[in-house]
Amino acid sequence: MRRFHRSAADGRALARWRWAVTAAFALGGITISAWGPRLPSIKTELNVGTATIGLLLAGVTVGALLGLLASTAVRHWLGGRRAVAGAGLLVAAAMSVMGVALIARSIPLLAAAFVITGTGVGLLDVLLNVEGAGVERSAGRTLMPRMHAAWSIGAAAGSGIGAACAALGVTPAAQLIGEAVFVAAAVLAVAPGIPPGRPEPAGQPEQDRKARQDRGARLRQWLRGWTDWRLLLIGLVMLGVELGEGSANSWLTLAVHSDHGQSAAVAALFFTAFAVSEGLSRIFGGPVVDRLGRVLAIRLTTALGVIGIILFILAGNRWLVLLGVVLWAVGVSLGFPLGTSAAAQSGPDPVARISVVSSIGYFANLAGPPAIGALAQSAGLLRALWLLAALFIAAFAVAGALAPRAPSPTDDPLAGNIARP
Repeated sequence: MRRFHRSAADGRALARWRWAVTAAFALGGITISAWGPRLPSIKTELNVGTATIGLLLAGVTVGALLGLLASTAVRHWLGGRRAVAGAGLLVAAAMSVMGVALIARSIPLLAAAFVITGTGVGLLDVLLNVEGAGVERSAGRTLMPRMHAAWSIGAAAGSGIGAACAALGVTPAAQLIGEAVFVAAAVLAVAPGIPPGRPEPAGQPEQDRKARQDRGARLRQWLRGWTDWRLLLIGLVMLGVELGEGSANSWLTLAVHSDHGQSAAVAALFFTAFAVSEGLSRIFGGPVVDRLGRVLAIRLTTALGVIGIILFILAGNRWLVLLGVVLWAVGVSLGFPLGTSAAAQSGPDPVARISVVSSIGYFANLAGPPAIGALAQSAGLLRALWLLAALFIAAFAVAGALAPRAPSPTDDPLAGNIARP
């Protein structure tokens, strides 16, 4: 990566920016895992079936896709700092509405809250990846995997909070409202560390007309992203690794328990090993990427992911299955952070480009696990997981699309320096 010369003041601003974005990633992880450990209690309180819970959770992903689509316009409208703060506060508000819906036993209100929460999370995801790409370019070294590790750590913390509240008899409504207050306060504390960005001018008719033209141009730029072969190849890498991660979240524990004959407790420990391995790979992946480059790093991790999936499917020994779980986690660890970094540098308007590849990643999380489930109905769960191996191989094959691109004069300045008007 190119390294930029900075004064001491710029260095302090960069450090503040970096830690603000990292903390915001951790908050995102906390919010997305707030309700998972409480689903059994929510199901009992509302007296609904598993299918209804599944539809409620699908609302999060639908909302996330809406947030991804809106992210470009929101950032250009509000600027970086206010957009991140607004997205975080939207998530906090929606979580509090979840709590109110549970108190009122209102399924429609709860469904709406899940969609709005997903919208806020989708917005936050793109905005933070744009800010992270700017930090990374300004620092001149790979930092995105560690920022995504903060999301993983936050998700683990959020799950722990939920499990602790369940053990202590705290109701899901009280937990969600309490976490909403914490998230809102934390967002307001963290947001000032993010540079303000460039909100669009408004007020004069000529300025308003120009702003509308600019928005139209940005929409066309976003749509053109879906015809950019290099951006779509980056999306294919993210499709493979995100389907691998989503499938692990949905099916790993069940496969260990039902297909490998392990107890439920051992299956839970295997999933813990997956989460820890993914987080550690992201924490320590940055220096590896700086040494090998994005392309070789993706090829190395996806190759290890293929080996891991094969071991998980075929091994009869629990320790080999565990090794497969660890390698599977390594395989999915770097695709999303490195894919967003590559997308941000692949052409003008990094917000729109990150939105395109993130949409592909979210689609994998939405459609992938049900696709594995449908295959499992006819072929068995372990055989269905061969699809993951095939997608890891595809990601390996097209990893060259993540190669760095020389900055262009038309690129967004946030990708190359820390001082933004």
